[in-house]
Amino acid sequence: MILAAGLTPAWQQILSFHRFIPGEVNRAQQSAWCGSGKVLNVGCALHQLGVQSKTLCLVGGVSGVQICADFQAMNIPVRWVKSRISTRVCTTILDESAKTTTELVENSKSIPLEELDSFFDAFVEESASAEVVVLSGSLPAGTPPDFFCRLLEKTSAKAVLDIQGLELDAALPMRPYVVKPNREELAKTVGRSFASELDLVAAMSELRVRGAEWVVVSQGAGPLMALGPDGLIKIEIPKIDVCNPIGCGDCLAAGIAAGIDRQLTMLESLNLGIQAAAENASVLLPARNLSRLS
Repeated sequence: MILAAGLTPAWQQILSFHRFIPGEVNRAQQSAWCGSGKVLNVGCALHQLGVQSKTLCLVGGVSGVQICADFQAMNIPVRWVKSRISTRVCTTILDESAKTTTELVENSKSIPLEELDSFFDAFVEESASAEVVVLSGSLPAGTPPDFFCRLLEKTSAKAVLDIQGLELDAALPMRPYVVKPNREELAKTVGRSFASELDLVAAMSELRVRGAEWVVVSQGAGPLMALGPDGLIKIEIPKIDVCNPIGCGDCLAAGIAAGIDRQLTMLESLNLGIQAAAENASVLLPARNLSRLS
């Protein structure tokens, strides 16, 4: 069983325009709402991929109610930790003519300590039966940066981490099985940019020295890089017609976790993740069109 856990979901509005002009009145030709944010995208993708999984997430307010209804309609196994704080609302703007995606992101508000404790206790219970745990997303304002580390101390499951910065720094001593930043997130974590592929690989190696068994770095349309006990793996990304790229990294993480759960090789797991990300990019709603890969 795979447990997908995180503290920063979103109630996501997606607006598609033939042409979007900033500063003008723009009328969307298509609109949709869905539960999203990294943790919900991973949980939804795992369900679509047909693996036994459960999602653990903190939700609150009217937006939280809508997220719960969304996941109930899809019959996704989930455990909600209820909060007094309303779940954030984010908006994606798709411009078809310019082929651009603009994200309007509301940061998650500070969470009361007792609710963090409730989430912690729920994670301990749910992860006890998990072979793989996926921790993803940022931490709400004011949450201690070692919160993910404290969660990992309570599980023996293989960990896939889609986190960055101080949170990833704090979690590395727990020796996660996979860490999956994108290129920009890796640069933020190590505190420097990369002028060449050699610089990128050096930073990946640094995270391995600090505790990660596998470091997987996505680069948008650029090649996927992975460094681990089997050496360096480089996979070219297939060219596709992109509808909405939001959630591709989350589907990549879910595919890797599903491969690990199925006891595939890392190369096979990476390729499953890449296929999931490609399928995701081709449709409007994130993490909801992967069933053919199950």
